[in-house]
Amino acid sequence: MEQHVARPEVWQQLGKWRPLLPAMLLFSAVAVDLTTPRDVSASALYAAGILTAAPLLSLRGTILTGATALLLDFAMFWYFGYRGSGPELSELSMVTTVAVVAAFLNRLVYHLHTQLRSARDIAAAVQRAVLPDPPKASGPLRFAARYEAAQTDAHIGGDLYAVVDTPFGVRCVIGDVRGKGMEAVRAVAASIGTFREAALREPSLSGLVERLERAVAHEIQQSGSMTELEGFITGVVAEFPRRSKEVRLVNRGHPAPMLFLTDTVRYVEPSRSGLPLGMSDLATGPECIDTVMFPDGAILLLYTDGLTEARDEKGVFYDPVGRFAGYTPPGPDALLDALLADVHVHTGGRRTDDMALLAITHTPDNG
Repeated sequence: MEQHVARPEVWQQLGKWRPLLPAMLLFSAVAVDLTTPRDVSASALYAAGILTAAPLLSLRGTILTGATALLLDFAMFWYFGYRGSGPELSELSMVTTVAVVAAFLNRLVYHLHTQLRSARDIAAAVQRAVLPDPPKASGPLRFAARYEAAQTDAHIGGDLYAVVDTPFGVRCVIGDVRGKGMEAVRAVAASIGTFREAALREPSLSGLVERLERAVAHEIQQSGSMTELEGFITGVVAEFPRRSKEVRLVNRGHPAPMLFLTDTVRYVEPSRSGLPLGMSDLATGPECIDTVMFPDGAILLLYTDGLTEARDEKGVFYDPVGRFAGYTPPGPDALLDALLADVHVHTGGRRTDDMALLAITHTPDNG
């Protein structure tokens, strides 16, 4: 696999120095006052130093910066021999006013930050409830999952995944709701709830998929908005039978899973294309179930199209098979970390669609 190192944002690189910016501006103001003619004022730098402190420092730090700026400005007037003249009082009044405004802005930023942090905590709680992390292991199987929403700071969107250990083997699903907003989130919650319940009860994989089909159709009817939900969910359902080194796959209009073997990686294309969930009225024939060998050390990657439809600045789609050819991942977590890092390099950090990743590996069962 071609290795890349993403370049951190300049703002992140300089993050630890940001609290020093107000002091640097005040220092620059004093330097300008001392090195320029006496009729040249650095009042703009004093004001900039105070206002910069508002979002970067605490309330105490902001007030201290304002007081320091006022004292330094007064000291410069005294140094140049001004004694209570009109320009001196006008500039000192301006600096004082800016300091008061900066203290107010500091409190405003603090309360906005508190509200944002609360919203993020709520979003994270919703994600844990709707998309809980899969188990780390079940028998010889090991799991890892990642989720990135298209919207910055969002925690959940229209992609879904779930892993359930059942009497019939371990069953997994990954899917993509064709819609946005709260309608998509509601469809995600309904689909995962149905999958978890049906996976424990339905003995056959085809019966499980049929239950999902009915749940999606019911959700479409209940939503009352075909435009927002767009009427279907693409998905892959995988079943790992117990004491068997194979996986059974049902692909309903979803991107083909990827299978990582020693130094090789390939797409697992379905033998017959299936329609997305929610379009059963157009389907004909029995459910297509493909059985694929899944030996020790193999990793199956289930993903949504946010991965393969990620584009670089020239509009070139991301090709995970081509970029990871010859790469042997040491485990599912390492694979997903490497994959996400490589996607971010390819796109330059831009995200236009949700992306869900679920990796499963088969290790020797020592139990």
